[in-house]
Order: sequence, then C-alpha cells, then structure tokens
Amino acid sequence: MTTEIKDSKRAWSVLIVSTLAFTVCFMVWMMFGVIGIPIKKMLNLNSTQFGLLTAMPVLTGSLIRVPLGIWTDRFGGRIVMATLMAITVPAIWMMGYATEYWHFLTIGLFVGLAGGSFSVGTPYVARWFPRNKQGTAMGIYGAGNSGSAVNKFLAPVLLVAFGWTMVPHVYAAIMLGTLVLFWTFSYSDPTHLVPHTLTFRDQLKALKDPKVVKYCQYYSIVFGGYVALALWMVQYYVGEFGLDIRVAALLAACFSLPGGVLRAFGGILSDKYGAHSVTWWVLWVSWVCLFLLSYPQTDFTVMTVTGPTTFHIGLNVYLFTALMFILGIAFAFGKASVFKYISDDYSQNIGAISGIVGLAGGLGGFVLPILFGALMDLTGIRSSAFMLMYGVVWVSLIWMYWTEVRSRQVMGKNDGVLQPQQ
Repeated sequence: MTTEIKDSKRAWSVLIVSTLAFTVCFMVWMMFGVIGIPIKKMLNLNSTQFGLLTAMPVLTGSLIRVPLGIWTDRFGGRIVMATLMAITVPAIWMMGYATEYWHFLTIGLFVGLAGGSFSVGTPYVARWFPRNKQGTAMGIYGAGNSGSAVNKFLAPVLLVAFGWTMVPHVYAAIMLGTLVLFWTFSYSDPTHLVPHTLTFRDQLKALKDPKVVKYCQYYSIVFGGYVALALWMVQYYVGEFGLDIRVAALLAACFSLPGGVLRAFGGILSDKYGAHSVTWWVLWVSWVCLFLLSYPQTDFTVMTVTGPTTFHIGLNVYLFTALMFILGIAFAFGKASVFKYISDDYSQNIGAISGIVGLAGGLGGFVLPILFGALMDLTGIRSSAFMLMYGVVWVSLIWMYWTEVRSRQVMGKNDGVLQPQQ
C-alpha cells in the first residue's frame, strides 16, 4: 500500500513538472507568432517570407519527434527532456541578436527543437499511469499547448515595453529556470524503458500501417492546424481588423488558450467514450467552423425595383473570435482523442508511434503557415487560409467515414449521442 501511494505521488509529480516544461517549450516554439510581426516590418518581408519565418522552428520541432520518441523509450523521458531543454537555451538567447533574414531562419531551426518535447513527455507521462487513465494523463500533459496562449499574453507586453529583442532573452531565462524545476521534481523508473534496436529508417516503416497513416492525417489538422493558426492569428487580426498588436494577441489567445487547456478534458472524454466517437464529432465541428471562417469580406449589388442595392457579407471581429474559440475547443479534444487511439493500439511502442504521428502533425504546422502566406500573396484574400484548412478537414472526414464510421453505429437512433465503450 505504501509503495502504491509513493508511486502515485511520483506519477503526479512527473505529470505536473512535465506539463510545466512542455508549456514553456511550446511558448518558446510559438515565439515568432508575436515577435515575427515587428521583424516582418523591419526586414520588409512579404506574406510568404513571413510564413516561412514563423514555420521554421516548427520544422525542426517536427523532424526531431521520431528520434526523440525512440530515445525516450530507450533512455527514459527525464534525461531526454532535460537535455532537450538545455540545448535550446543558448539558441533562444541568441535570437535577440539576429539582424538578417537568414539569421532568424537559422537560429529558428535550433529554437524549434523545443517543439519536440511533446514526443518525450507523452510516453514518459503515460507509462506512470494505468491504461484506463492514460488518456486523461496525456490530455493533462497536452494542455501544455496553452504555452501558445502564454506567449500571446507575455510577448506583446515585453515587446511594447522593451522592444522585441527582450522577448527571447526573457524566454531563455524562463527555460533555464524550468529546466531546474523539472530535474528537481521528476523521476526515472527503469521498468519503463523499452529496449530498441531499430534505426530511424526502420521506425518509419510503421507508416506502412494504414492506421498509423490515418492517425497522421487526423493529427495534421487538429495539431498542425492549431500550430499554424496560433502562429498566424495575431498578424491576421492586425491586418484584417486593424487592431493594435496587444489587442490582437489577446483575441488570438481566445483560440490558443482553449486549444491547449481543454486538451485535458478531451483526454477524459476519450477515456470514457472512446477515441473514435470524440474524433468524429471534432471533425464535424471543425468543418462547420472553417466553412464559416472561409467566407471573405464581400460586397455585392442587387438590382431591385427601386434601383441598385448593395449588401455586405462578412464576419465582424466578435463573430470571428467566437468561431475561433469554438474551433480551439474542437482541436483541443481532437488532439487528445488521436493519442488515445495510439495508446489503445500501440501500447508497447507508444513512444515511437507518437513520434511518427507527432512528426506528421508538426509538419502540418510547418507547411500550413507557408501555404497561408503563398495563398494570400496569390489571391489577396486573408480567409484563403481557412479555405485550405476546410479542404484538409474534408479529407479527414471522408477517410474516417470509409474506414471507421461505416462499421459502427454512429448515426441512427443514437445519432448525436456519444456512447461509452464497453
């Protein structure tokens, strides 16, 4: 009994400090979403260049996820997470001294390593809890995505008060302090280690599994889309509605905050009702929100009996923010439900599979901001970003229908009701 209590205390201590570490790592990972705006003005960047700037940290944070998942299985999450955080501190600090576009791109690659922390913490935390609680535990850990919202609260204040160069210096100090806390209050358990002789290339062979590919597709929208929009929304508010950067960041947090914090609740729902049911409804809610968000500001004239009458159709800032808030909630639930799929189907190599799925989601977060910028430069329509994501959700919905829904009673007499797993 005493051993069980001790193990429970250690499990919750690991979960708390790991969630804190992931929150800080995610805050750093999303840094360009705010400081990129004055940098864009300073360097006179177009939208495509801005998209590449914001996406560069996401690239390395994505590519490193698979090896980090393998190393976590082999060496343990405590040492891997601590090492990862320590490596990023100098890169974050150096960001404040960058002056050229290539400086930011290069340093951004090293700063982006912080984004790989998710593939470390997921298997590290999950193995401290029984299987029926893993969805909840991973959901709580995943709430560290709220670091994106923390960035939107903290960075604008530092930027306005001291200039953008102060932001990376403060973030480097926060990362160093968090590293000390993590190492002090985390633990290692040799029984959690999973010996692997597989190479990176061998591990990627898991992509031959259709289920893994499908989970990658789901995660590319609920996580990749979340990351892309978290990076894009501040400048969207500034350009579309003409808001001050502080107000824009605050409103953008209405998407980022629920998209991170409520992931824990998504984990609870996934444990209770199953990953399939939660993901199905997440995709439909996302589909509706993105359809409405896609519609551009439009003026059209109708010839009436009294002469021409002009009408305006478009979202104002209040309706736009409300839809983004709902979309953030849906993405939060979806991020948790996808990893519930993984813990159910791949409990023996959860680290490696979560790394592959996390890689796909991260690459979505890398590619989408670049495409957002390219589409805006090409069409001149800001809402084209949501048009693109609307199409991606369509792909996920169709895929899920043909592979899962047809074999389950999701629609019918229990239509719209989530049924607990037996």
